[in-house]
Amino acid sequence: MSIWLDGVLRDATTASVSVFDHGLTVGDGVFETLKTVEGRPFALTRHLDRLTRSARGLGLPDPDHDEVARACAAVLEANPMPLGRLRITYTGGQAPLGSERGAHGPTLVVAVSGTTRRPDSTAVVTVPWIRNERGALTGLKTTSYAENVVALARAREQGASEALFANTVGQLCEGTGSNVFVVLDGEIHTPPVASGCLAGITRALTVQWTGAKETDLPLDVLERADEIFLTSSLRDVQAVHRVDGRELPGASGPVTAKAMRIFEERSRADMNP
Repeated sequence: MSIWLDGVLRDATTASVSVFDHGLTVGDGVFETLKTVEGRPFALTRHLDRLTRSARGLGLPDPDHDEVARACAAVLEANPMPLGRLRITYTGGQAPLGSERGAHGPTLVVAVSGTTRRPDSTAVVTVPWIRNERGALTGLKTTSYAENVVALARAREQGASEALFANTVGQLCEGTGSNVFVVLDGEIHTPPVASGCLAGITRALTVQWTGAKETDLPLDVLERADEIFLTSSLRDVQAVHRVDGRELPGASGPVTAKAMRIFEERSRADMNP
């Protein structure tokens, strides 16, 4: 397996990042995860744009899109696979032990691993922790992911693949690595970005392609929604058949099934929408 590290393809078994890298010591970094199909990344331009927005939010220099695109192409060519998870990581680079950044410059790592198609439906749980819609990192895809690790572990313990958060005012927000949609009286709704959720790439495309509405939703909407589904780069559109102890019979429901079909058709027709 080959990865890209700071301008060069390297063997993954010998490549190394400094133990003083700010991404390691204080989580000072941003990242993107892309789906790849037969060596082609999906929605690369959108992901690079969000990488830049996240970097700016942390005060990091703008990543060079041409360099990152070259790195992605080189890694995918060196590691052919039918379906992959491509990870772009961009950190504050080597720095002193503490919150202050150093002068070494950013670190760029691009790596890929094989994956499999997700099941058509999944189970989710709600967790007692919240998203802070007014936090310094709100809306940024950063490497400070520990609270997602804890929440996802809770979900796994309960036989689910995702955990859903409310925000500080009790509104439905997002999952650890996904956005959430609900169907009410035949209409698709998803929390607005102002709720504190990440502006997901698959979320944006699903809103655009299905006409979903961005709506402030109380967390208990999960107890009465006719259908629920998740979106993310590796899930695409995935139905939910259980929330906590509530079973949703017949998942995928008709609205979710249509959204799944639309996304599959549109994304297959254009790999860089």
